[in-house]
Amino acid sequence: MAYRNGQRLPLDDGGLGSGSGPTLRLSVNPRARRLSVRIDARAGEAVVIAPTERGLAQAVAFARSKSVWISERLAVRPKGRPLEPGQVISLRGRPVRLEATPGAGAARLVEDGTVIRSGGEGEAYARRVENLLKREARSTLLDRTDHHLRALGQAPVTVSIADTRSRWGSCSPHNRTIRYSWRVIMAPPPVIDYLAAHEVAHLVHADHSPAYWSVVERLVGDHKPWRKWLKDYGAALHAVGR
Repeated sequence: MAYRNGQRLPLDDGGLGSGSGPTLRLSVNPRARRLSVRIDARAGEAVVIAPTERGLAQAVAFARSKSVWISERLAVRPKGRPLEPGQVISLRGRPVRLEATPGAGAARLVEDGTVIRSGGEGEAYARRVENLLKREARSTLLDRTDHHLRALGQAPVTVSIADTRSRWGSCSPHNRTIRYSWRVIMAPPPVIDYLAAHEVAHLVHADHSPAYWSVVERLVGDHKPWRKWLKDYGAALHAVGR
């Protein structure tokens, strides 16, 4: 069977892809050095990665050999947490309580940044809170990106804030653009700083070679704890507002 980039398949090779069981999403990444499988907790599926489309068949077989592990990981993924009054979320690693103020406009931080108050109801309320979080993310990530650009003697880049499905950031060295997930603003400051360093370092090395990681280390020191933090808690951040 020929597989293609972006195709979705049932984890159980006896299925036809129309059931309710776990799903595999096939992905071709030319920068990948080996076959791999990662869990996309937000989408509720496993992503099978191969360096070439030809390698997808082997990658699918590898993933299906790990079906028990994949099913267990998907079963324990965090449940969605809507942005609604009464919820407690994180902002730069600190707990923030969401409150409603009838008749108010845009969401705003109050009480020394420990409370977010907003008008609106239902989806309108959630949208205003999310917009505030995006503004906070843009401000902080622009600052940390500029800091690391200066440290490496790099020219300015275009920064955009998005809500990606699982990736925390991406860098396109050829057109000097960096894209971040706004959700990282919920992480502690060292994690946010690491993410900015991670993407800026790709302007020097587009891969994940030892030379690339040495640039990241030059910017933020030991990066392993922050990478592990995103691995351990990132799925919980992606569940916020779902």
